[in-house]
Amino acid sequence: MGPSPTTLSKLKLGKLKVVRRQLLQRYEHQPFVSCLAGLYGCQWRRYQRARTPPGECCCNKMECGSFGLLIVTFCLSLVFLYFWSEAQNDYNDFDWFNFGNLGFWFPWSVVLLVVAAAFFSYVTVLLVLAVCLLSEGQQLYLHWGHKIGILVTLTFSIVATAVLSDLWSKEWSTLLLSFQVTAPYLHVGGVLMMTILCWPIALHYFRMNKRVWQVFTMGLYLAMFFALYLVPLGLYSPCIKEEGTLGPAPILIGHRGAPMLAPENTQMSFEKVVEAGGEGLETDVIISYDGVPFLMHDRTLRRTTNVQEVFPNRTDSLAAMFSWSELEKLNAGSWFLSRDPFGTASSLAPEERAQAQNQSIFTLHDFLDLAALHGKMVIFDLYRPPRGHPYRDNWIARTLEVIHNESSIRSSQVLWLPWELRDLVQELDPALQQTSGRRASIEELQENHIVKLNLHYSFMSQEQISKYASVNISTNLYVISQPWLYSLAWCAGAQSVTTNALHILKNLPRPLFLMTPGEYQRMWITTDVVSTVLILIIFIFHWWRERGLAFYSGNREMNDNGIYSKIRTELSDIWSLSSIYVLGQSLSPTTTQKLSSISEQQESAVLGTAPLQ
Repeated sequence: MGPSPTTLSKLKLGKLKVVRRQLLQRYEHQPFVSCLAGLYGCQWRRYQRARTPPGECCCNKMECGSFGLLIVTFCLSLVFLYFWSEAQNDYNDFDWFNFGNLGFWFPWSVVLLVVAAAFFSYVTVLLVLAVCLLSEGQQLYLHWGHKIGILVTLTFSIVATAVLSDLWSKEWSTLLLSFQVTAPYLHVGGVLMMTILCWPIALHYFRMNKRVWQVFTMGLYLAMFFALYLVPLGLYSPCIKEEGTLGPAPILIGHRGAPMLAPENTQMSFEKVVEAGGEGLETDVIISYDGVPFLMHDRTLRRTTNVQEVFPNRTDSLAAMFSWSELEKLNAGSWFLSRDPFGTASSLAPEERAQAQNQSIFTLHDFLDLAALHGKMVIFDLYRPPRGHPYRDNWIARTLEVIHNESSIRSSQVLWLPWELRDLVQELDPALQQTSGRRASIEELQENHIVKLNLHYSFMSQEQISKYASVNISTNLYVISQPWLYSLAWCAGAQSVTTNALHILKNLPRPLFLMTPGEYQRMWITTDVVSTVLILIIFIFHWWRERGLAFYSGNREMNDNGIYSKIRTELSDIWSLSSIYVLGQSLSPTTTQKLSSISEQQESAVLGTAPLQ
């Protein structure tokens, strides 16, 4: 005869109990934990580490301090890495700044980025190891070598941030601008990270004995989460726009030509702008000692010519103190191939490399003729000659003479930027497009006949751009070379930008990070709802598991603050209750013996040995 229905029910119930007991039991994944503890604290052997007693702290005071220092270092290294990665737009300026102070060329910006990324990756790995160990209920012990590494990373982050804040303080404006396009995605990343941290937090929350610590832990975690949830309420981004409200892409003006593809301020560089479809050419003008205006950004010739080879005793002399016959002897292109400031020289074809190798200093006359031939507008800074220079007092008249009498360009193609003697220039040639490099009130700008503002991108403001555009004053932003920054200028309504990367920005079909308010709202709400559901599931699971682990007897469970005791085996630490209560009564000796027998059988099964009889 087969088994009776009652027997079958008992067997099924027994199987369910075994399954539930297996689900509730904490198994230590020995290879996984050994790897975690070995990498974090060099505790490769089982006897070198211990599990966290239920309700106790994860480590001693010193290790708590080390863990706290690790978190602080992670945050500071993240801030610096994000800060410096968003500053890529100005890496070239940073490297040339160091060249001017150190006297030799080296890509310091890229090296600094790589070092920052390496340090951040290092502390991130340590933090992930710590969180995984906490999730496994292990006590933390950080190896002294890692403690030194954390201190080195922390020192680097603090010193680098302080130095760059002092020398390159305007980059903080770039960081704030980056938040306008990346903040929606940073919010998603922050919520995801907090959701992942919920697992170890929930585990230790339900194992704490002190109500005060439970309230503090839960209060701090929920406060951080609610703050993250509400962050989108304070976000502003020009790239969150209603469909159909995006204006045309800003006109692209080549900054000193196309300096990523050819030596700056040379004929080849400006021809590259024309080939790429740029609408304007930007440069800087200096007048030679004998009155020839030529293109040069620096006050000296040391950076972009071979003056040290041709005139070794005049390496640091002002460029304006050279005659044109002397300037014609210099090579203005070989430095581009040897120093490769943008890391793009290797992409040039052999014939282009040969062309770049033989570039000469370009005159203002030739520059204007090239712009006139291709119908491009021009904008340039005009440097006043130093004291003792023959054209010290009539440098503006000499420049106007070149524009009117020596070149074929129309005055309407010239954006006149020099602010000196502006009234006189306006009177002599009203067709010049008066351009200001300084912000001012609309009344003042109109009084000076300003039709365009030429501002550093850090002054970017959608409100200001719109206000000036309402009275037909357009805004040009310089120097913008990163696609995300160009996208922000596009969304903010800038009419034109000066760029080093015209060939890259020209191919951008639409702004990056562009979305409608409805799309952003759906992304925000979906992220918050999904994370909330996951957090609830995680907390409920840990609550259910902890109650089942601590208080289980037959078909009944009850939480009555039983006391844990620890049994150390060769493979794991087993936590059990020294006293279990059912309906307020102690278990009978017979029941206790049965439970002990079950524990012995389970432990023997894990160890692969037979129980003692």
